[in-house]
Amino acid sequence: MMRILTVTGNKPMELNIMNENDSRIAYIKQAIQQRLISLLDEGLHWVLVTGQMGVELWTCQVVLDLKKQYDIKLGIFPPFMEFEARWPDGYQALFQEMIAQADFYQPLYQQTYQGPHQFINKDLWLIHKSDGSLILVDEEHPGSVKYFLEKAKHSAYQSNYSIQYITPNDLEEVVQDCLSANDFYETE
Repeated sequence: MMRILTVTGNKPMELNIMNENDSRIAYIKQAIQQRLISLLDEGLHWVLVTGQMGVELWTCQVVLDLKKQYDIKLGIFPPFMEFEARWPDGYQALFQEMIAQADFYQPLYQQTYQGPHQFINKDLWLIHKSDGSLILVDEEHPGSVKYFLEKAKHSAYQSNYSIQYITPNDLEEVVQDCLSANDFYETE
């Protein structure tokens, strides 16, 4: 049973999303929501993220929305303090909004950026603290999430760590389902 899940994935730029109002974000959030609901039905209780721009912040929004109907908790664990300091203003504001509403928030290092070891240790910590992960990634072009994915695959090989994916094909399916549903409602 997967009670604690780490969710991660690509940053907006890696998905070619350059605007916080990009319509594709809604489809990504829908895909995340569908997966989380199926896991909630199987006993999921906690979702862990670092709060990274993109998939992780969108996951925070999805989890906070799901809290209205489900007993689910959100933990945000950035690798260090002021993690969001160099992000665009809109994403900084969203990060602050998400940590204010999270059930638990704690930077893993109680200092600002010191080196790449903080990112490496963050990945290992998240894998150690969770039963599995949900990763939105195109494995042919993984972007920065490849570092987490490599460690997660190693853990899955050595133990019963579970990895679930949201692939470009999964996203296309969500888009088609949403478009079909809209066509259905428009023709009635």
